[in-house]
Amino acid sequence: MAGVIPSIDLRTWTEGDAGTRARLAATVDQALQSAGFLLVTGHGVDAGLRARIRSAAREFFLLPAETKQRYAARVGGRGWLGPGAEANAYAEGTATPPDLKESLTFATDEPFEDPVVNAEWYAPNVWPGEVPGLRPLCEEYLDRMAGLEKHLLSLLGRALGLEPDFFSRHMGHPTYGFNINWYPGAEVVGAPEPGQYRIGPHTDFGTVTILDRQAGKGGLQVYTEADGWRDAPYDPAALTVNVGDLLARWTGDRWRSGRHRVLPPPLDAPAEELMSLVYFGECTPGTLVESVPAPVGRVAYPPVDSHVYLREKLDSITVD
Repeated sequence: MAGVIPSIDLRTWTEGDAGTRARLAATVDQALQSAGFLLVTGHGVDAGLRARIRSAAREFFLLPAETKQRYAARVGGRGWLGPGAEANAYAEGTATPPDLKESLTFATDEPFEDPVVNAEWYAPNVWPGEVPGLRPLCEEYLDRMAGLEKHLLSLLGRALGLEPDFFSRHMGHPTYGFNINWYPGAEVVGAPEPGQYRIGPHTDFGTVTILDRQAGKGGLQVYTEADGWRDAPYDPAALTVNVGDLLARWTGDRWRSGRHRVLPPPLDAPAEELMSLVYFGECTPGTLVESVPAPVGRVAYPPVDSHVYLREKLDSITVD
């Protein structure tokens, strides 16, 4: 799996000469055709910041359920997604028990010019008053993510042999989603039901996902046709980046939307607790996503409105 999911140093892209950048782009293109995942170092996101976010978020997740309920949100909203709120495998059409996680979810809240779009995608974030330090930490992190996403999208445009702003020019006022996913041990969630995961098998919905995760026996697995399910390679210095459905569609399925899952608490370490910071990159609302034609693209999908597509996907994983 490590050979299928390479580790790249982003400084090679931002600081390298033309030949170095071309070789990196070719490596990225090849990797995204197979598993749809990369490990990225040289990203400049401070490990201490990530640790502080986890510490503050854990304070929230350990609060009584009735306190957390005051911040309850729907899938795709802002606030707390409690136990049983999501079943990500629903997006694949698979009936599974709900995912074994809780999430704090935030998103873009800078006003948009269209009041209808603004109400749907730019509602104010809901920050828990019990953990006042969480907001400035998350806002700093998300500022770093926005800059990192721009570098990644520039690299991805070049990896397709297109202009570097091919994707990034559609990010003038993008939405994004940000989940802090808490995966507590079995003493909190109970014994998993058959077919139940911390997050069930699925692909992400947007452009690129940037994931800061922790290693664990009940951690991330990636699916490829050649190898089936395998543990994702882990590097504490790296962020994990994967292609989402919109980007795969944009590339005419040249790149694979990375299928993945998060295993339940392991039987031999039932108290294992993990936390992931998940940034879901998206586009400016109203972006028309059209498949890149052959020979780059391989499938010509009908054009779709990016956010009509995203809303349908988000609704599909909601547990009623």
